[in-house]
Amino acid sequence: MMHPIAGKILRWYALHRRDLPWRKTRDPYAVWVSEIMLQQTQVDTVLPYYGRFLARFPTVRSLAAASLDEVLKTWENLGYYTRARHLHAAAREIVDLRQGVLPVTEEELILLPGIGSYTAAAIASIAYGKSVPAVDGNVRRVLCRVFAVQTPLDHSRTQQKIRALAEKLIPARDPGSFNQGLMDLGATLCTPRRPSCAACPLKKLCLAGIQGLQETLPVKGKRRGVPHREMIAAILVDGRERYLVVQRPAAGLLGGLWGFPGGEKQSQQTLRQALRKTVRKDLGIQVTCKKESVAVKHAYTHFKITVHVFLCRIREGTPRPIGYPRCQWAGPEDLGELPLSRVDRKILQALSITTGRR
Repeated sequence: MMHPIAGKILRWYALHRRDLPWRKTRDPYAVWVSEIMLQQTQVDTVLPYYGRFLARFPTVRSLAAASLDEVLKTWENLGYYTRARHLHAAAREIVDLRQGVLPVTEEELILLPGIGSYTAAAIASIAYGKSVPAVDGNVRRVLCRVFAVQTPLDHSRTQQKIRALAEKLIPARDPGSFNQGLMDLGATLCTPRRPSCAACPLKKLCLAGIQGLQETLPVKGKRRGVPHREMIAAILVDGRERYLVVQRPAAGLLGGLWGFPGGEKQSQQTLRQALRKTVRKDLGIQVTCKKESVAVKHAYTHFKITVHVFLCRIREGTPRPIGYPRCQWAGPEDLGELPLSRVDRKILQALSITTGRR
């Protein structure tokens, strides 16, 4: 028998579901792409990328056949590039080992690169109709309020409790719509601040609303300060007005993307010392650093950076990709075609360097 909460969510979702392109298909590949893009990224940001990505890579086989540079370029500026690398690696695994067919079960899906418990459950329930709960941040907030869970949301025991509650609620019929309904409820009505309780389909069943706790739940743990890192980058130009760019190692920050050589300054170093040491170690060259050209600020989810950019001149040696997979001299047209990170695009803009076709 269906739980009353599940019935209310399904009826509400049928009337109020958001009109999103990935809701118009049950194609497992398209559902998978949407769920990966939506990880830690708002719907409005994902919308234009989703259509472009599927137009460029309409099937798992076309994605697997593409180069990583092509995938990263199509993903450019969507952020969290590890998602794109994992998507590409998983596509190749699906083609090589699974005849191009995405796994059906949550247990098999979670074995693919880049797919965690939430994403596996979302794909299994939405694309294949498997009765498994997909618990993301929106769902945690909704269930925390509905059941008046008053322990900190970031505690593992709280998350286990919410998962157990979700498992009791998940219906056998149309579990994908139920999961998406809970997500939509959290995104549109049961918001972090000032939830719209009067319009909520669960208002008569919500313990937080009944007890007047909706504004104080979920309970959050102590906030930590956001770390700040000092970074350095070298602008090296050859006689043909080309810029030296490097491809970052796949395993690190912004892995696989191209950008200007550099790295993080250690506390005991000056900016120039850090830059000279970095390019000597990673490119095998000695450089002279002129005065700082610009400082570019950028924020990631868990830390912030300031990139100190120096115009440099090679004193000795020829650049070699010692600490990078590849390096090359790139003119404006090349800079427009290479997959660059947002921070490197900011550097180009700050230095008024015009690139070719994007």
